[in-house]
Amino acid sequence: MTKKNSASELEFHLGYWLRFVSNHVSHAFALKVEAKGVTVAEWVMMRELHELDEVNPSLVADRMGMTRGAISKIVEKLCAKGLVVRKSIGDDKRYQLIQLTSKGRKLVPQLARMADDNDEEFFGVLTDKQRSDLMETMRRLVVHHGWKDVPVQ
Repeated sequence: MTKKNSASELEFHLGYWLRFVSNHVSHAFALKVEAKGVTVAEWVMMRELHELDEVNPSLVADRMGMTRGAISKIVEKLCAKGLVVRKSIGDDKRYQLIQLTSKGRKLVPQLARMADDNDEEFFGVLTDKQRSDLMETMRRLVVHHGWKDVPVQ
């Protein structure tokens, strides 16, 4: 029988453990990429641009599940750092394409290695099967809920 004012323990909830792990993994990675002069959101955009080459920012917004305004702010920061260049198409300044600079293109593999190392640091204790099962479980939840926005925070 449960008491009228009883409450389940925090540790009883899967969400608690997901958040606990996520906070530590994400914070450690954020510190690592910030040491290279970029934020996690900037890294995610740079990774997208690495695949897309020259692209309209609205496509990046769609792929990342972010507003065009949020993407515009990230582009501004990356341009100021010399990692992305923006080009106007024709006379219409509203239509632009963005792409990584050579400096940005060189940085992406370094940041990707840092992401790989961060994963190994936190999840290396798991067997390959455990890692694979965990990844599949997370992907299944994302698909089931129809989540599209890329985690950048």
